[in-house]
Formats: sequence, C-alpha cells, structure tokens
Amino acid sequence: MEEAVWDGPFHRVRRDGYEICFLPGEGEDLDDVCDVDMWVTFADGQRWSGTVATLDEARRLMDRWQDTGESLGGRYYYGWDSLIVRDPGIPAMVRVIDHLVETGHYRAALRPIGLAED
Repeated sequence: MEEAVWDGPFHRVRRDGYEICFLPGEGEDLDDVCDVDMWVTFADGQRWSGTVATLDEARRLMDRWQDTGESLGGRYYYGWDSLIVRDPGIPAMVRVIDHLVETGHYRAALRPIGLAED
C-alpha cells in the first residue's frame, strides 16, 4: 500500500515495512524530477541514503563538465551512493527503489547511514 504525503520540503512515500523520503527542489514537478537526494527508513529504524539521477541528467552534467574541466573534462560521473535510473519522476524512482528493497539490492546501491533518530 502506498501513501504519498508532503512533510515540509520532504515528499514521503510510505510502504509496508519502510518509507522512502525524497527532497525535491521547491516547486519542482514530481513527474519531472531528474536528480534528487533520498533515503529509505525501515521499520527497525535502519536508514539508507542515495542520490537518484536519470541518464539524461548524468549526460547533461558530463557535457557541462567538458567546459568546466571537472571530472577530467566530463569523462566520468560517479558517486558513492549515486543511483542512475532511466526515467524521470518520483513515481518512476519509487518503482526502482521498491525493486531494490524487494531484491535486497538496496544494500549495494545505497549507503547505510545508521538508525533514525526519534
């Protein structure tokens, strides 16, 4: 069961046993989000974080870095907890994260950040 709610600047998607929390830009259309910080909090309090970006957003950044010289002139893109997805939008990203949780692959794709504080 999904319950999606706004909580201040956070967009929370509640699932059985976990919650996904996104931090989209102010006024950003949730169907167009292409780069967003997020975390998953499980019922036992364990949290895992990541930055989700689309392929197009990674390409856009790498193209910009060609001009700025960052990342060897845009020749690579990396992040310790970067998750690249094909489709933009929070709904599409939720589908991917649900799959990662179901398969247990979130342990490789996201970064553990410890217990949630009350």
